[in-house]
Amino acid sequence: MKKYVFLSNSPKPTSEEQNSRKEIELTNVSKPCLEAAINMGFKVYFGVNRANPEGLQCELDVHLYDSHTYRSIFDFKSNYIAYKNLMSILKTGNFEVIHCNTPVGGLIGRICGKKAKVKKIIYTAHGFHFFKGAPLVNRTIFKWAEMIMAHWTDVIITMNKEDYQAASKFKLRNNGKVYYIPGVGIDTAAYKNIEIDKVSKRGKLGLELDDIVLIAMGDLIQRKNYEASLKAIAIANNPKLKFLICGRGPRLDSLQNLAKELGIENQVHFLGFRTDIKELLKISDLFLFTTYQEGLPRSMMEAMAAGLPCVASEIRGNIDLIEDGKGGYLRHPEDIVGLADVINRIANDKNLRIEMSQSNLQTIKMFDIGKIKQEINRIYDLELK
Repeated sequence: MKKYVFLSNSPKPTSEEQNSRKEIELTNVSKPCLEAAINMGFKVYFGVNRANPEGLQCELDVHLYDSHTYRSIFDFKSNYIAYKNLMSILKTGNFEVIHCNTPVGGLIGRICGKKAKVKKIIYTAHGFHFFKGAPLVNRTIFKWAEMIMAHWTDVIITMNKEDYQAASKFKLRNNGKVYYIPGVGIDTAAYKNIEIDKVSKRGKLGLELDDIVLIAMGDLIQRKNYEASLKAIAIANNPKLKFLICGRGPRLDSLQNLAKELGIENQVHFLGFRTDIKELLKISDLFLFTTYQEGLPRSMMEAMAAGLPCVASEIRGNIDLIEDGKGGYLRHPEDIVGLADVINRIANDKNLRIEMSQSNLQTIKMFDIGKIKQEINRIYDLELK
């Protein structure tokens, strides 16, 4: 039987996470592709970051292996193990397709695919590192690396317009093709149809019904630029603004200290990792997202699916989702005064919030998981049959 392997990278797991025997949970990154490959008759191998995954349960009929692919290109030990693990799978023979995702997964998958002479190599770019405004090293070394690896790649799938334009200039193997799909997809109905007691949920978080609740989700890292959000809230000078930050990461202490320095510690709630994101979005009024870099941000898509207006940085990915002045406002990630101005503009105008909410509920339909599955099936039909 012809074989297919899918891999991507993820955060490096803790020892407990790596040795967990829990069932493998598939996400929209992998599931549409795995389903399409199974339906086409492939014997499917799926890389997961778990030790000895062969005996683990998964909702699809796939063969699991330890891909050992984490997020750091400079984690040379882990990347060497990832290379060895994938090569050992490929040596069993008859692999016709590698579909690799994300920077490290894309690197390992394409190096191994080239060495093993796999017939078709597909790479999904979730956000090139050489985006507009990136540091010089990104716009030179990382771009050159992508251009070189494109020669080993038959298909590149991009998720935003800027990356599509960049990839279209690459020379792919066998005159390969570049495709654009709008992200990995989101189940829009799951966010729109949530029913919740807003008074009770807000009360448990110490929020009043007339507070204007802003929310953001994501790792507390430099790239997410939470500092700009906190500074904008301070300049907005509106005590009814309350900011929910859902996520954990190395900048927690510095962000908490900054909130105190700005005198807004009582307006900012650091909630850590949450399993009730849908409910938190439903009790919020505005999504605030001042990140420096994105591919196509899932957190913003979730907020739009919940009907929230968005105030976001004017960068790649964000501009694919929001039209300035329609579903929200876009500002430079360091334009603190501009961010504060539009936060207040939305906070002080209920009708504007309703208008922007309706706009985003309509726009997000283009990014629904159903449409993404259709696009993956179309690409696979064109490239793999």
